Amino acid sequence: MMRILMLGNSFTFTNHMPQTLAGLTGAEVVCHTRGGARLSEHLNPSTKLGAQTQAALRDEHWDYVVLQEMSHGPMTSPERFFSSVEQLCKQIRECGAVPVLYATWAYQKGGGKLMAKGWDYDEMAHKLHDAYHKAAQKNHALVADAGQRFYELSAAQDLYAGDGVHPNELGSRIAAETIAAVIHAHKEKQL
Repeated sequence: MMRILMLGNSFTFTNHMPQTLAGLTGAEVVCHTRGGARLSEHLNPSTKLGAQTQAALRDEHWDYVVLQEMSHGPMTSPERFFSSVEQLCKQIRECGAVPVLYATWAYQKGGGKLMAKGWDYDEMAHKLHDAYHKAAQKNHALVADAGQRFYELSAAQDLYAGDGVHPNELGSRIAAETIAAVIHAHKEKQL
């Protein structure tokens, strides 16, 4: 059975998204998440999450490892983001798995959180897109661009939870479908 490890935070675990991904792929999906976690935490064995992730990458078999950075991390801390992706992709390859970057979305257009930060919706969307794609290219990783899907669909469909940051159930479903499609396409190429 295919095994997928997901490393991330609430954008990964909200609305039972890993279970949805398992249903779409037929894989066993394991999650190492904590609300607000950054990818750098998964590299730090002195944290609970880091110790768990480091042991899983060292001792278990995975087919795909999905990486999701804290929502605005690729934009506000790009050096930390690129460094964490590089180190994790190296470890993922060493254990024989394929890294997948789960590119997330800009905060809801006109939403309170976006306004409070003083950010522009289009600018946030483009910066996140560019950072995830650059990191994927540099590290020969797959990219599941849920952020682009949100950008394309959110004018016509409500994809956000009440906080204007997290996905609602439909948003999580679209994220899971985006990740599943990338994994299916990669598996087809391997045949």
